[in-house]
Amino acid sequence: MPEPVDKQTADTSVDEEKPERRRRDRRRGGAPDALTGTMPIITSDGVPPRRPVRSSSWAEAAAAADAPSGPARPPVQPQQSAPAISLPAVPATAPAVPAQPSRAATRAAALAAPAPDFISPPGLFVREQRPRPVGGFRGALYKMTGGGLNLGPSARQREEDDLARRISRQLQGSYNTAVLSLKGGIGKTSTTVGVGLTLAEFRGDSPCAIDANPDSGDLVERALGEGIYQQQSPRTITDLLKNVDSVDSLTALARYMHHAGRLHLIAGEQDPEVSDSLTAEEYLRIRKLISGYYSVALTDCGTGVTHNAMSGILQSADNLIIAAGYAVSGAKRARSTLQWLAGHGYEELARNAVVVITDKDEVSSRVDKDAIEDHLSGICRQLIAVPHDRGVADGDLVTLDALRPETRRAYREIAAAIVDGYV
Repeated sequence: MPEPVDKQTADTSVDEEKPERRRRDRRRGGAPDALTGTMPIITSDGVPPRRPVRSSSWAEAAAAADAPSGPARPPVQPQQSAPAISLPAVPATAPAVPAQPSRAATRAAALAAPAPDFISPPGLFVREQRPRPVGGFRGALYKMTGGGLNLGPSARQREEDDLARRISRQLQGSYNTAVLSLKGGIGKTSTTVGVGLTLAEFRGDSPCAIDANPDSGDLVERALGEGIYQQQSPRTITDLLKNVDSVDSLTALARYMHHAGRLHLIAGEQDPEVSDSLTAEEYLRIRKLISGYYSVALTDCGTGVTHNAMSGILQSADNLIIAAGYAVSGAKRARSTLQWLAGHGYEELARNAVVVITDKDEVSSRVDKDAIEDHLSGICRQLIAVPHDRGVADGDLVTLDALRPETRRAYREIAAAIVDGYV
């Protein structure tokens, strides 16, 4: 019988054999994994691949057992555990979720809300700039400072700007102003030309002036000059009447007109035997044709209010200019003209008339000009005085550039007054 082996001695011999067995197993390829029971995989260099670290303590033991001979590797630092995060306590009962409004409730709320204002115009996006001063001390100061110091326009310039605005006002339709008097040689035709040129200067559309003077009127000669008018073909209102039915465009109408800049004119008949034959019906045909192409027309009526065409002129007139002078006879005849109009069914025209007193012939100091103006201004809508000017008194060509500033301003006031009467 075999001898009994002391258990303690056997355990000791077994323990001594374990390190040796592990070394042999590493040389042969390793021993079965104690955790999985499988043999480790041996790479080409004889070193088994490293297994994933499952825990920090196990990793330290494996690293100590598997470390090859040679320089010692730095110890693996244990992974720092993340700091604990304190979460808010969950209430015992969750808060109630508000109920979503129904579609009907949403639609009702949208209808009850104030609608966006798409109708009212927005405010100004750019600050309003002060108008630039022209002339005088203010204009000089503006130029010297390069626009840095702008005192704005003077009172006189503001008045001029207001006149320009009134003259250039946009009109709906066509309007006619008749210029008449009971006495010749007191500035009727010169007023027609001066006001016509002023309207052409400030308005966007060209005005038209018609010579309906039965006594060989010289409207076109005063606007163009006698020499230029004689060089042109003698187209008159009579020629237009002969072919009025064939005129269907502004181009066709222009063949019978004369042009002083932007002022378009129809010349009166120069033959005395024919000039007085213009009837009211013929004038109305001319006026109807003109109204299709011009928003403003002036009609130079000549002297008197009883010639053949006068009833047609007054019938189609929107307002009147009554020419007068500072002479006693001129003032009296202006009054007589207004009285005649009021007594023959034209009271509205008489009340809204503009009386223009032209100081054509310088009267003596014995004539009280203020008394004449006070007397006539009480029987009309407005009275405007044109100062003495050689460019008007000579009876020749009337051009705005040759007139005095006061005369040009008077014509602007007249033009603004007649446009005011249209609206």
